Amino acid sequence: MGDPKYPRRVWRKPKRPLNYELKMEELKTLGTFGLRTKRELWKAHTELSRVRHQARSLLALGQEIREEKEPILMKSLARIGLVSGDASLDDVLNLTPNDLLSRRLQTIVTKKLGFKTPYQARQAVIHGHIMIGERRVNIPSYIVTVAEENNIHFSPESKIPQMLEKTKEEPVVEAPAEEVEGAETPVAETPAKTATKDESSSTE
Repeated sequence: MGDPKYPRRVWRKPKRPLNYELKMEELKTLGTFGLRTKRELWKAHTELSRVRHQARSLLALGQEIREEKEPILMKSLARIGLVSGDASLDDVLNLTPNDLLSRRLQTIVTKKLGFKTPYQARQAVIHGHIMIGERRVNIPSYIVTVAEENNIHFSPESKIPQMLEKTKEEPVVEAPAEEVEGAETPVAETPAKTATKDESSSTE
């Protein structure tokens, strides 16, 4: 376990952090799931590598020990919605970091409660507008279980649902085409310039 003052690091940096393709993929993932820093993405990679290591260790065991320990791992993963109830260890090895990130509270709130972006959902979670059952949860990275997913809702005093309804009802106002054309081509300036030229030629 170690000293509580010095907890072990729950994330590891990639071996080649300056790889261009890796950096672009990480930035895309950050924008898709609304992550604050790359550290949150690295935590998902580290947790997924730990689960894969457990699955590979079970595959190397004997049949009797494997039948005893495999249901424990599969039950814990099925509880948080990463695998189905009849999944195998091969399905565990095929998991991706996006599968784990999609089980975060921030991601589920974005899809379930109608937020436009995951960053709006993150703001609502942090400020205590989201509840799971009768419990207020303000951690965006909280992993939601399958049983808790249907109990996610706004807090009773939250005004965000009314704000979301107003944004849906407000029509998009577009400028008429005549005004746009008139703004692009100023007509009143050209006759004045020609008149000044005629007057200067007559005086000469």
